[in-house]
Amino acid sequence: VQLQAYGGGLVQPGGSLRLSCAASGRFFSIDRMGWYSQAPGKQRELVATITTGGSTNYADSVKGRFTISRDNAKNTVYLQMNSLKPEDAAVYYCLGVVNRRNYWGQGTLVTVSS
Repeated sequence: VQLQAYGGGLVQPGGSLRLSCAASGRFFSIDRMGWYSQAPGKQRELVATITTGGSTNYADSVKGRFTISRDNAKNTVYLQMNSLKPEDAAVYYCLGVVNRRNYWGQGTLVTVSS
């Protein structure tokens, strides 16, 4: 299973970005997909996850600002990030869970700065 993330970049505080992550390889389905972030000097932490059925889970810090969604037919997960804050800046990694095994994408950098 390979995961390829897209969409990071530089955005001003209050701005928006949309991350995408497409999974490829040989698998029947992806049980859970999600996004984690890792800022310099910090551990990787949960941003949001979504199940095949659409159940979502968000970190408290992003509730009301970020929206996770997925297209099961395309094996793709999205993260719409609005009202971005400087503290949201990090490398964002996408996660795909297949047969209870975690697979990670390569990460995409989000920079929030004026």
